[in-house]
Amino acid sequence: MTQIGFIGAGNMAYALMKGILDKGIYGSDDIIASDKDNSRLAALKKDLKVFTTKDNNEVIDKSNIIFLAVKPQIIGPVLDEIKERISDDKIIVSIAAGIKIDFIESKIGDKKIVRVMPNTPCLVGEMAAGMSPNSQLNKTEAKKVKDILKSSGKVFQIEESLLDAVTGLSGSGPAFVARLIESFTKAGKDNNLPEDVSYELALKTFEGTAKLLAQNNMKPKELIDMVSSPNGTTVAGRSILESSDVNDVISKTITKATQRSKELGKNEQTD
Repeated sequence: MTQIGFIGAGNMAYALMKGILDKGIYGSDDIIASDKDNSRLAALKKDLKVFTTKDNNEVIDKSNIIFLAVKPQIIGPVLDEIKERISDDKIIVSIAAGIKIDFIESKIGDKKIVRVMPNTPCLVGEMAAGMSPNSQLNKTEAKKVKDILKSSGKVFQIEESLLDAVTGLSGSGPAFVARLIESFTKAGKDNNLPEDVSYELALKTFEGTAKLLAQNNMKPKELIDMVSSPNGTTVAGRSILESSDVNDVISKTITKATQRSKELGKNEQTD
């Protein structure tokens, strides 16, 4: 029997499949994916050599662990379509933003369900995700799902009530970080750097800073102090940054995204 199934074959599903295959957790013969878009299925067949189908119920029948990788707006109809084929031993893993476990349970009953909030760096194996299993999974089953997800990055098992905050921070976060990189690039250009040079410097600065913090287990404050020579350029720049409302702006940005995640979940459950 095929071990892993994907209903929905968009970018996130593709990246998760690629991570699973690259890490050797399962082979291409162990994965099946469905989608209504023939071009998506063709890409999976060509690039990853996995089984494909247009029949969502075939994915259910041939898989032990099934990832629901569809848009939140259509998860209700998809669950209605497959609910009769989901036996008690199968694990359903939803990566639909804002969709709560109790909504899925209301559609398919008390089955084994894991809610996951991944993010787009999954596409390059640098995912930052949160996951929350329901009470039907035992520890071994939850660990199995977590190990699969870890093939694409870092995963934290947390209470479901915290997943909206994960959505606001790391789910939406890549867009916010990209906006900051865009601002750094513009600032370099404003100071007469060629735009392409400014962009590459900004990009590498963000990448290198994150890597330095992670690999040396440093706190941001330690790195700030390391770079800040007395009366130097960094201290001069910090005098502007730290007297601004940057902390408040970032906090409000992530809080707004978190609130929207909660709203999306409520909207879906009232449909």
